[in-house]
Amino acid sequence: MSDCIFCMIANGEIPSNTIYEDDDFRVILDNGPATKGHALVLPKQHYANLFEIPEETLAGAAKVAKKVAANIKEKLGCDGLNLVQNNGEAAGQTVMHFHLHIIPRYADDNQHILWNPTKPTAEELVEIKNTILGE
Repeated sequence: MSDCIFCMIANGEIPSNTIYEDDDFRVILDNGPATKGHALVLPKQHYANLFEIPEETLAGAAKVAKKVAANIKEKLGCDGLNLVQNNGEAAGQTVMHFHLHIIPRYADDNQHILWNPTKPTAEELVEIKNTILGE
């Protein structure tokens, strides 16, 4: 898409702090990072979200994320990491171009990429399961 900022970055039309690139993906440092080394895996083709990206491209994004995450862990010495992928505004997606966050985690980083667990009943879980399965 000609007006997609992530398309322009992924295809080298806008400068970025690229830490990995191949024929299909560019990985850049996030300009508004949650932690030191927070990176984004961007496919060079435009897909708005998880529901549009072909399975083989999604698998490629996961492979790239694994490779880059291992390098980040080795070079920056983080204590762990989160892989985060948001779909839709309600889920926190702000740029409608599929991207995968690699967020290095440090013991004292004060980030909270968590949720408040709810307490559904056993019956509610069965009802949800049956709805998903179409039963």
